Amino acid sequence: MRYSRQNKVLELINEYEIETQEKLCQLLKEAGYDVTQATVSRDIKEMQLVKTLSSSGKYKYAQSRENGPISDRFVKIFKGTIKSVTPAENIIVVKTLSGCAAAAGEAVDSLGLPHVAGCVAGDNTLMIIAEERRYVPDLVEQFENILK
Repeated sequence: MRYSRQNKVLELINEYEIETQEKLCQLLKEAGYDVTQATVSRDIKEMQLVKTLSSSGKYKYAQSRENGPISDRFVKIFKGTIKSVTPAENIIVVKTLSGCAAAAGEAVDSLGLPHVAGCVAGDNTLMIIAEERRYVPDLVEQFENILK
């Protein structure tokens, strides 16, 4: 549930200019998450969200663009939400817990792995597209090593 909620937080801060924890809490409740302000505060801290100046001149929550702890957090999300990794030609199909595919995709993107052309996420399925079929076995091995 935590990963699903945090994934929704990422969606919300990318869609709306959210200035306060109270507004984020309200939007999460409207999306069906039973949260308190304390839960939202913990999520913001754990996700290392920052306040940045928006184009409208107001401050809003956003993802930090620093590497390091963010990548570590995404590796934890990847480990905690992945159910299976299956190669298919130049695509790697990753099954996740419900609502976690986008967060797993962000985790893959944050790792900056070579030969990954991109990711496409649904609700519980992530497709990782390799530049060429020959790179798939190495990528699958890297993902399996992360999951160990």
